[in-house]
This record gives sequence, structure tokens and C-alpha cells, in this order.
Amino acid sequence: MSHSHADSIVGINWGSSNFRAYLIAADGRVIDTLESAAGITTLAREGMIDVACGVRDHWPDASAVYAAGMIGSNIGWVDAGYVDCPADMRTLGTSLVPARIGELSLHIVPGLACVREADGASDIMRGEETELFGLLAADRIGGAPVVALPGTHTKWVRLRDGRVHDFMTAMSGEIHDRLSATGLLASVVEGPGHAGPAFEQGVRAAATRSLGLGALLFGVRARVIRGTLQRAEASAYLRGLLIGSEIADALALFPELRGATVPLVGSAPVCALYRVALAALGVASVPVASADAVVRGFAGLHALRG
Repeated sequence: MSHSHADSIVGINWGSSNFRAYLIAADGRVIDTLESAAGITTLAREGMIDVACGVRDHWPDASAVYAAGMIGSNIGWVDAGYVDCPADMRTLGTSLVPARIGELSLHIVPGLACVREADGASDIMRGEETELFGLLAADRIGGAPVVALPGTHTKWVRLRDGRVHDFMTAMSGEIHDRLSATGLLASVVEGPGHAGPAFEQGVRAAATRSLGLGALLFGVRARVIRGTLQRAEASAYLRGLLIGSEIADALALFPELRGATVPLVGSAPVCALYRVALAALGVASVPVASADAVVRGFAGLHALRG
């Protein structure tokens, strides 16, 4: 089936829980896709070899294979390390790590590491860098100084001159998931939480910085028990606290957020929550479709090697 695609490449987004591979034509179009729940955390090395062999068998004529994400982490096939920021796509392209998984030869994309300008703290990302440079290559983010990638571990990324300058990661999504599933708040928190008055109340309560999260989080339980917060609204209020605190951190680190329109890259429901939270704090944002960003990133990296 792939004989007419001699100049095609394969780009693999291989994360902790999911595996997505794309057969990409020379002009950047996606010809074919392979997806499975074969994330790195679910596989031993033999399992990774099986998945890689499946890619080679499926698309034997691809001229090159690239992989980004947790496959290049300390729990992946090989630790591809991190490129120091500021970094652009060329920096990334010169740091690809050649590897061989079973019979599949490929190049693994390193992550990015930064020392933040504002607070001198270190941060790291792996996987998002390919998506970010794909967005930049496609001119999707129109010169915005800061981009947010909402998710389980949300990234706030400062861009300067087409380079990733520095960034912050917040674990708000994971904290919400864990507090909802187990521990003291689990008995009062139900559902994923939605935008509305309770959500915005939580956003503002955390963003004012009058109390730290430790005290505010216990307050979710106290409010429900004392009847000042409806049980049905507790999840929304909790999410508001977590996202509001995170946005306050982002504003402190990246003051240029104040006058900017922030592109939001991620799943639509989560981006919608961030949009409401940012608006409650006086910051404009716009959702950005990112379905093809990682593919554009792989195509861009391949073009640099041409």
C-alpha cells in the first residue's frame, strides 16, 4: 500500500499511556495513522520492540522514522536527554538521538529544559516541544509571547523570536484527579467540574494569594460540610482553586501575559475551563486547534536534516 510513498516519513508520538504513529507525505500531509494504548508505562522492552516492528511492517517504505515523547525519557527506550532553552527547531534538530528498537531504526527527539528567568528554577518538558515547534512552523500562534498547553500537567511557555525561551509546568490536572479519587476530599467531590459561579469563585479565591493552596483545599470540605458550597459544585470549586493558583503563578513569572491574548492548545473541554478562568482574571485567550501540530513538528525536523 505504501509503495507510492517513497519520500514519506513516520512520526511517532509515544507517551506514557498512548502510542500514535503517522505516515507523513513529503508535503506534510498525513497518509495513514496507527494508534493504540501501548504507552511506555505499559510496556517492557520486549513490548516496545513488538510495537516498533509493527510500525516497520506496516510502513516498510518510509524513508525515516522520528519519535517524540516518553520513549526518550529515563523510563523509555533510551534517554534522549534535554536541550537547554532558549531553543528553536534547529537546536532540536541537531540534537536528535539515533536509536534502533528491534529492527526499526529511528531518531528520538530530546526534550527541552530551562532555567526560568523570573525565579531561577528548573523545568523540563518532553513531547510538547515537537507540538510547539509544529505550531510555530504553521504560524498558528501569531506572535503571542506566552502559550498555554492545558492538560494533566499544564505548560506555560514563553516564546521569543520563534524560540522557546523558558516555561512553567503546573500539576493542577493531576492534583484534581488524585484529590477527587482518594483522600479526604474524595467524599465531597464528584465529577470533572464545570465552568460556572463556583468555578470562578475558586479561581478568584486562589488567585488573590491571601491563602496558600494547602489551606484553601481543606476549605472545599469545610464549605460542603457547613452548607456554604453545594456538593454538586465542589468539583468545580476545587478545579477553580487549582487553575486560579496556577494562573497566578504564570502571571507572576510571565508578566507579559497581562496584555496578551494567550493561545490555548489542548483538549477542548479543558481549554474551555482555562478560557473562563483567564477571563475571570482579566486575561484574554483563544483556543488553537492542534490536531496536526505534532505532525508539522516532525515534518519540520525532517526538513532540517534534508
